[in-house]
Amino acid sequence: MAFTPPKEVNTGKVYSVTMGTGEKAVTIGGENVLPFHGFEGVVPNRPAIAFDVLDIAPVDWPDSVREIYAGVSDDPVKWAKYCVETLNAKAIALRLSGTHPDNGNRSAAEAADTVKRVLDAINVPLIILGSNHVEKDTDVLVKAAEVAKGRNCIIGKAQEANYKTIAAAAMAHDHLLIAMSELDINLSKQLNIMITQLGFNKEKIIIDPMCSALGYGLEYTYTVMERIRLAALTQNDVTMQQPIVGDVGMYVWKIKEVSASEDILPEWGALKERGIAWEAQTASALVMSGAELLIMRHPEAAAAVDAFINELM
Repeated sequence: MAFTPPKEVNTGKVYSVTMGTGEKAVTIGGENVLPFHGFEGVVPNRPAIAFDVLDIAPVDWPDSVREIYAGVSDDPVKWAKYCVETLNAKAIALRLSGTHPDNGNRSAAEAADTVKRVLDAINVPLIILGSNHVEKDTDVLVKAAEVAKGRNCIIGKAQEANYKTIAAAAMAHDHLLIAMSELDINLSKQLNIMITQLGFNKEKIIIDPMCSALGYGLEYTYTVMERIRLAALTQNDVTMQQPIVGDVGMYVWKIKEVSASEDILPEWGALKERGIAWEAQTASALVMSGAELLIMRHPEAAAAVDAFINELM
């Protein structure tokens, strides 16, 4: 007798979310099975990778990744165009780091001008991220959402302390929204509920349960993302059926393992290859746990993960 492998049929489904406009728009989500379990159901869209771009030169990045963007990182427009035209980026994550009070304190108007110039220069989807300063992001992201109207961007990150203003701006200007909580499935669910109670469409939210790098609590991150995805699929929990984003680059490229020199720690191997492998391994783990959108920095790490996704699809 031929063997028929058993299949798990889920009652839930992840919402499909499309970011951007026109022929370069990118759709993520839509699956009704665990990551890459296409043999059990439908996986209509592959996970997407966005390249991280800052509004200021990244002086705190390790040389092994900073040198790649040395000729363009002084201008976010040049940087974004380089990622799209040379590195074939399918999406850009514009991080408005320079608006942080301790990192330049650029105004909301300056940030909005940067967003507008980047949008005018690229035709791929744009993710607009604040500086993660709760009070400043409230002003900055409202202005950014306004100038980006009509481009179906992702605005983020809305947190418990500022979600009302940011969600209202995203809703008013017809954008998607990242809802970030601190590595707790219950907090993530609560934030999603509070945002939808404002009238925000639950199918335009992207969950950010926070992230961690390999060796720095990745197992816990994996577990939280996996529990979110299991709640969406097996329990048909409509508050947990949004796509998940993994903000990989910002967590990986600040740890000692990607910056400690070979002279100090020769047993760790070549510094460049080490950093690439660390980001690729972290990102690969997150897509296996349920992330449908990754934000990455090193193009070789992104290429390795892209090949990994292609193989699994």
